[in-house]
Amino acid sequence: MTDGVPADLVRHVAASTGLPSAIAARVVADVVGYFDETAEEFVRRRHAELQRRQLRNAEIWQLIATELAERRVAAPAFTERQLRRIVYG
Repeated sequence: MTDGVPADLVRHVAASTGLPSAIAARVVADVVGYFDETAEEFVRRRHAELQRRQLRNAEIWQLIATELAERRVAAPAFTERQLRRIVYG
């Protein structure tokens, strides 16, 4: 493991895609970073992104709850109130 990136995974991605090792390592690091994000970090990030797109909070909470349920690493089910506490608390 180099810099938190499994070397065998980098080799696999490079071999299966034809990407140079440096680019494969960056792709793997991005994916690992995505899955390292906690549910709370995800909620805060998505809330800010969706607000910038001018969505209303009523829509945002529904979208975030749906997205959390679909994440590869399952997040706990949050109520709308819990989602608000994560963002504003």
